[in-house]
Amino acid sequence: MRREVRFSGFGGQGIILSTVILGRAAVMYDHKFAVQTQVYGPEARGGASMSAVIIDDEEILYPEVSVPDVFVIMSQEGFEKYGAAARPEAVMILDSTLVHSRPGCTFYEIPATAEAKTTLGRDIVANIVMLGALVGYTHVVSEEALKKAILDSVPKGTEALNTKAMELGIALAGGKKQP
Repeated sequence: MRREVRFSGFGGQGIILSTVILGRAAVMYDHKFAVQTQVYGPEARGGASMSAVIIDDEEILYPEVSVPDVFVIMSQEGFEKYGAAARPEAVMILDSTLVHSRPGCTFYEIPATAEAKTTLGRDIVANIVMLGALVGYTHVVSEEALKKAILDSVPKGTEALNTKAMELGIALAGGKKQP
């Protein structure tokens, strides 16, 4: 099943890393096809940033996300620039700490930044919390694949923190008990 997922937020939140991890989980551990794209430029300095990944059971012939069916939005500016026009059939996961608008599609509010800061003591892992919530709500990749891809991608010495962040996101999505 083809899924087109668009992440947006502001530069420095790990938006691009999130899609790299998601694509890696799909390809390396769930044995699917994936292609990832990203927006560079002034967005890297705090403005709206966007990255996307397509995941499919079949070979992907066109690598651009045209009509995302899943959005992960981590900032108000990211919502306005990349999420406000989401079609009604889409699903959106919002970081309710930083996004104040609400879309016309199905959406879930995850206080990722606040929870990462208060529960884990590091707001820098909010993107990993959102990845956990994404998998908890959509099952776009398996939890095990996501965990392996996170562990492959994060700096040495931060594996336990990032695993807890993923588990927190899954818990916030109603998947299981919080760590």
